Amino acid sequence: KLDNHLQEINQKANEMVESLSEQMAAEQGVNEALKAVDPLTWVGRMNNIKAAAEEIVMEELIYS
Repeated sequence: KLDNHLQEINQKANEMVESLSEQMAAEQGVNEALKAVDPLTWVGRMNNIKAAAEEIVMEELIYS
């Protein structure tokens, strides 16, 4: 029973991180064009976006 609950939370958290990351990337102009022109900048910005999305999800879903 606990295992099922934890799997649900994990799946929901992963979906939220993915969704937030996509939204934040679009808002910040981090797209395939940037990836083609400057891949290192794209990777750095995507890493920052993912970290920020994970923090938001942890605060809203896990710690609340």
